[in-house]
Amino acid sequence: MENKIHELRTAKKVSQSDFADALGVTRQTIISLEKGKYNASLILAHKIAEYFEQTIEDIFIFNGEDESL
Repeated sequence: MENKIHELRTAKKVSQSDFADALGVTRQTIISLEKGKYNASLILAHKIAEYFEQTIEDIFIFNGEDESL
């Protein structure tokens, strides 16, 4: 699943470490999210959306082909 986390984080000039601390996750989790290697849980997606003051749909791009329904 694609996302805009890297774009939003760099626009806010927040380091991966500081962002991870704010969310209560590891820096490795942020790296994996930004590279698209890890899909956030609903709870984590909600925390990210709140952090950036956006909706989950604005940050995470679901194209329907990422998972079988």
